[in-house]
Amino acid sequence: MSSNGIPGPDSEVALRVKAMESLLLEKGLVESNAIDALIDMFENRLGPWNGAQVVARAWSDPKYKAWLLKDGTDAIADMGFEAVQGEDMVVVENTPQVHNMVVCTLCSCFPWATLGLPPVWYKSAPFRSRAASDPRGVLAEFGTEIAADTEVRVWDSNAELRYMVLPERPAGTDGLDTEALAKLVTRDSMIGVTNVAPPG
Repeated sequence: MSSNGIPGPDSEVALRVKAMESLLLEKGLVESNAIDALIDMFENRLGPWNGAQVVARAWSDPKYKAWLLKDGTDAIADMGFEAVQGEDMVVVENTPQVHNMVVCTLCSCFPWATLGLPPVWYKSAPFRSRAASDPRGVLAEFGTEIAADTEVRVWDSNAELRYMVLPERPAGTDGLDTEALAKLVTRDSMIGVTNVAPPG
């Protein structure tokens, strides 16, 4: 476990998952290529790159941005990224005045279609409890400093409703096309625990 109480890649949970995978493979209940295909689907085809494309389009197209903030479910579906579990999507915008962060305090509800698999730390009890009670402290642990006069809002996802952050567009990106912009966007910035770094 890391210093901030969030499980790392060698946590007990991760080791149990690896042991379970090995047992299923050994008994012939699943095939290795099937597991690889599922991981690829969630990490690449149903992953953060989808959300990054949504963010890049919103940064580049004011009409799309307005639609995204008004009706995230339909605006995201318009790009071909429909909810895996039928949940509705709400997109909240970071500005100099407001910084948003997403959590699921009850379990680990997460918008798989746009952000891929939830990171291990997102599912951990320390993150889930502290994101709600001490959001600035959690942000600081991710290296994200928020100005004292910036409001921090925490959005609690659930089975019916998932949230995604539209991060602030960084300076120095005026000449970039949507593909280049999307490459700047990270999963963590769409959860709201980090900001998008300027190019270079």
